[in-house]
Amino acid sequence: MSDQIFELKGNLFTLSVLHLYSTDIALLAEQLYIKIAQAPRFFEGAPIVVNLLEVKNSSLDFVHLKSLIERMSFNAVGVCNGSDEQHAQAKAAGLSVLNYSQDVKSEPVKQEANTSIVEKTVHLPAQIISGTVRSGQQVYAKDRDLIVLGAVSHGAEVIADGNVHIYGTLRGRAIAGAKGFKKAHIFCQKLEAELVSIDGNYWISDSLQGEHWGNAVQIQQKDESLEISALVKG
Repeated sequence: MSDQIFELKGNLFTLSVLHLYSTDIALLAEQLYIKIAQAPRFFEGAPIVVNLLEVKNSSLDFVHLKSLIERMSFNAVGVCNGSDEQHAQAKAAGLSVLNYSQDVKSEPVKQEANTSIVEKTVHLPAQIISGTVRSGQQVYAKDRDLIVLGAVSHGAEVIADGNVHIYGTLRGRAIAGAKGFKKAHIFCQKLEAELVSIDGNYWISDSLQGEHWGNAVQIQQKDESLEISALVKG
């Protein structure tokens, strides 16, 4: 019997990326507070990486930045795309330096048969969850659709790089198009969600409680916002 009690393996996790466009920490605090107030439970404890690409040649107080991020209830993981000096300062402040070259987005490709442009997607079999996704659980379908043959409870979160299909009541959070697929949809049999999001655009419960609340719906992105319609149209 081996005495080894652990094993290190590479894996992929969903991380939020904060793209920093200014080194004004006070202004960042103000705008972050407004953003988080819209969906505090969604952001609470979320791991976050700060992308320094747009402020690469600027001076930045990383101790202050890390403290701010943690006060806002995020989990400050690290930074990326900074200068060597910035990376050294970030490490000194207790932040990791990650390799992160660009956002992963769907790129347009040209069809051989004609000149029309289509959005490139990865077609993998859908990930299927049989039963209810319970409170505190998170399910992520990488590069594919997610199908839930049950409900998504309050406090649960389902994420897919493709579409999300829920054959039950959506009470928790559903995120589709997580890596930039703008044409992703969310389908559910009964809408009572805490939050829905497509390609980074999201609505929280208060914004969802209109004519479609409690009904079977499909949600898609239109003109940089979300659009909700009946799942079955007469």
